[in-house]
Amino acid sequence: MGAYRDFHRRSIDERAAFWREQAQLIDWREPFAEVLDYSRPPFARWFNGGTTNLCHNAIDRHLATRAGQKALSFISTETGQNRTYTFRDLHAEVNRFAAALGEQGVARGDRVLIYMPMIPEAVFAMLACARIGAVHSVVFGGFASASLASRIDDAQPKVMVTADAGMRGGRAILYKALVDEALRLAQYPPATVVIVNRGIDKDLKTVASRDLDYDSLRDRHMEAKVPITWVESNEPSYILYTSGTTGRPKGVQRDTGGYAVALASSMKHIYCGVPGETMFTTSDIGWVVGHSYIVYGPLIHGMTSVMYEGLPVRPDAGIWWKIVEEHQVNVMFSSPTAARVLKKQDPSYLSKYDLSSLRHLFLAGEPLDEPTHRWMAEAIGKPVIDHYWQTESGWPILSAVHGIERTPIRYGSPSFPVYGYDLKLLRESDGAETAPNEKGVVAIVPPLPPGCMTTVWRDDERFVKTYFSSFRDKLVYSTFDWGIRDQDGYHYILGRTDDVINVAGHRLGTREIEEAVQAHANIAEVAVVGIAHAIKGQIPLAFAVVKDAEKIATSEARDRHELEIMETVDKQLGPIGRPARVHFVAMLPKTRSGKLLRRSIQALAEGRDPGDLTTIEDPGALEQIRLSLQQVRNDS
Repeated sequence: MGAYRDFHRRSIDERAAFWREQAQLIDWREPFAEVLDYSRPPFARWFNGGTTNLCHNAIDRHLATRAGQKALSFISTETGQNRTYTFRDLHAEVNRFAAALGEQGVARGDRVLIYMPMIPEAVFAMLACARIGAVHSVVFGGFASASLASRIDDAQPKVMVTADAGMRGGRAILYKALVDEALRLAQYPPATVVIVNRGIDKDLKTVASRDLDYDSLRDRHMEAKVPITWVESNEPSYILYTSGTTGRPKGVQRDTGGYAVALASSMKHIYCGVPGETMFTTSDIGWVVGHSYIVYGPLIHGMTSVMYEGLPVRPDAGIWWKIVEEHQVNVMFSSPTAARVLKKQDPSYLSKYDLSSLRHLFLAGEPLDEPTHRWMAEAIGKPVIDHYWQTESGWPILSAVHGIERTPIRYGSPSFPVYGYDLKLLRESDGAETAPNEKGVVAIVPPLPPGCMTTVWRDDERFVKTYFSSFRDKLVYSTFDWGIRDQDGYHYILGRTDDVINVAGHRLGTREIEEAVQAHANIAEVAVVGIAHAIKGQIPLAFAVVKDAEKIATSEARDRHELEIMETVDKQLGPIGRPARVHFVAMLPKTRSGKLLRRSIQALAEGRDPGDLTTIEDPGALEQIRLSLQQVRNDS
């Protein structure tokens, strides 16, 4: 791995020279005076004094060479609508949206809150904000009114952009009604709400003094030419609130120049995209993956980005692969949750479509278990690259870097630290570095590389206290994830440090037990939580979804299956990891972004309130957990 190691070493030992080279991948209006200012640890300022603009780099700089190339392909299996925008088209639409925002008084540094379904106008709004130097805050459409209100109050936007409704699974989600309630609850509501009316909500109600129809605004600005607002590299580009926050929302603040450089570099070295090719990322723009690899990353790199509104199994489980064939997708990005969902479907869908254009599939968002990783790679016959990162990092922390060296893939591993990250695995007890195959906290020695969060919005103290205070006498950024590194340098993520189960003094990550349970041939998906135990401190409980429900049709069959799973765990992990019980359910409770609601499951198992459920995909899943627990209690 000489080429990768040399590349990574340079990024740490020769930071200024390394990142000066990477900075040439984007356009600068004014050159930066210094690559890195780290005079106030742990705050890093990248490309100090340079001026640039995300919208210019995503659109304008491509007009001379690829104006007629597709920039954005929108596909909705919910409405049956498909739309395609060339770079020239996208430039026109973004100018119109920028002019509409300017008419409402939005200027450099002002915030615009975007609460939108997966439609092109959401992308126009984000890029329009970047064009005029405004700071956008995209809130995931699954958040309920109270959660939305708290984010409004934290960002204090001048304008809000929404739609009448979105669609999910054939069901309308009335965005505007949720916005109305959120604005009623908010202390600092915006003066103006711009509404994209899709015609889904037939009873759409508007407030005359506040609500504006986007189509009418667009008609007024059809020929608009809004000049680029060049901003200093360290000026904020957006705020993105981390999911699962409690109390006052924690807004991840991103800069402009460092983010643009990191994304441009990652598209070349990690995702190995080529300008003119197509990237399909299955995420939502409300999450960091959507920001980085639906909107900014592919466009900055001159690629076509596919934007999808719909589910991976609707109208059938072949829809994503149909998109790959029809749009000649070269790079695809999805999640382990999606892979596990597809794992339960008819496997014939994976061979129905021509995937010859696809070079590789990237998965991220949660730990990827070895069985699912192997299954996915074998099923599509393509390299499946697990990689690990966070909302806070903005781009990958651990990954194979095939643009530098084609290192072998190991199933269940996101490979190696990405260039720019001085990554360490540290013992929780004393902060010392771990030995190979010894569990430690995944930590990063600052300065954080370009593209990472620069602070918590309006709260520098919280940034330091939350992320840099885990180890006494050692200033390091904590990811709050456990990891191990094998003797060859491959890393494995074991789950959150706050998801650790302490069984009789033995600390076990939920990932370890889940992977052992999934080694059973009939398990499609599993969630493991630790619950309080009077003697052992905690014991693990497993909630499993089977592939073939007929095999657990009777109580005797369920008991037999439960015993088999425990024996499988004994073989995979040892008796210490054996779940106290295995509950069989038809689905697991998740957020709409696909993350398991482990804490809610744990709370139900311990007889506590499951907490904030505003982002749950299907409340029926949590009810299944409740009923399963009650049945066991009744039987005992």
